[in-house]
Amino acid sequence: MEPTGLVAFTLIPRPDFAATTTVSAANAADHTAERWAREIFSVPALPAWVKALFAGREVAAKLLRLPPGDPAMLAVDRVVDGEAVIDTDDRHLRFVATVRITPGLVHVTTAVRLKGWRGKLYFAPVRLLHDTVTRAMMISALHRLGGLRTSPAAARP
Repeated sequence: MEPTGLVAFTLIPRPDFAATTTVSAANAADHTAERWAREIFSVPALPAWVKALFAGREVAAKLLRLPPGDPAMLAVDRVVDGEAVIDTDDRHLRFVATVRITPGLVHVTTAVRLKGWRGKLYFAPVRLLHDTVTRAMMISALHRLGGLRTSPAAARP
């Protein structure tokens, strides 16, 4: 299998946080990495509980005097070597998320560079929830793109 997230680590070579979340997708190769990224990071399509966490993020951002969230910060900037890249540089952190497709799998790699005490404080709870939130966003995208594998028992009427 090809390594994932190479672009993320080129853009942030020594991240303060890094993770790759991988899900199985029967139709992974039916869509481009850019299409998967657009679906995974689609703010209107986020699971309700993730939207609630994002609303909590807005409260925390206000308390920490950080800029409010903007859906554009989750938009695909470019595609490099087959990886869709989301690259956001904010006052408190820089994060790069990449989406890469390999046969039967979708991978999201995140690399984060924290800036100052606000970034460290802001990211402390994010660090704990990152994989769970990312996986939920990916599974939501799988539902929309029809890529969930189903067992024969699940397919019976």
